[in-house]
Amino acid sequence: MADTTELRAEVAQPKLRPALQVDTLGKRVSLPSGELTILEGVGFEIGHGDTVAIVGASGSGKSTLLSLLAGLDTPSDGSVVLDGETLSALDEDGRARVRGEKVGFVFQSFQLLPSLTALENVMLPLELRGDADAETPARQILEKVGLAERLGHYPRQLSGGEQQRVALARAFVTRPSLLFADEPTGNLDTHTGQAIIELLFALNAEAGTTLVLVTHDEHLAERCGRLLRLDSGRLVGEGRGEGAVA
Repeated sequence: MADTTELRAEVAQPKLRPALQVDTLGKRVSLPSGELTILEGVGFEIGHGDTVAIVGASGSGKSTLLSLLAGLDTPSDGSVVLDGETLSALDEDGRARVRGEKVGFVFQSFQLLPSLTALENVMLPLELRGDADAETPARQILEKVGLAERLGHYPRQLSGGEQQRVALARAFVTRPSLLFADEPTGNLDTHTGQAIIELLFALNAEAGTTLVLVTHDEHLAERCGRLLRLDSGRLVGEGRGEGAVA
């Protein structure tokens, strides 16, 4: 009888949907010389709370894949389901809504608005979302990343490491369910880059965010639980990093 009860409970329990589900994803572009295939037949799933690195040589399709995963670009084939939302079934406004509700970004080039202070840059996504109080959480997370004394500084008045700290604060302030990072240490020296890596993974662990990052840095990739390797637009291998759950 106990076995039957356990079986019923197991059947009744819904399966947790993936944070990201990618099916036979392809991307082609037309050039004067003909059609260029950037990605072909890429498929995988990423669970909630996973940390995943997408690695590969320059030109392998890493950044294009990240753009498709985040709904910044549309695929030629296949689909991306982000936390239950099929991105290709949405128009640009719909994809923007999903990004605003569920996604954070960190870019190699920081992407801070030069006319806004550090505090204003971090407040911006909260204001765009319509939050009644954007300043309090923005101040709190800037203090957490060590920039309490730089709130009124503009990007041009900040070092590269400080700008990336602002970018991290802006990415996490909305409490996204997924964070996409594209070469987050690419414009930083080794020492500063290592500090940013430590901060990124500390913030991610605290927030329980699903992290997907593109990098050519094998050391950074190894900090993740999974490694997905691209070569010439195809997924050619998968491995486990230091962050893998035993």
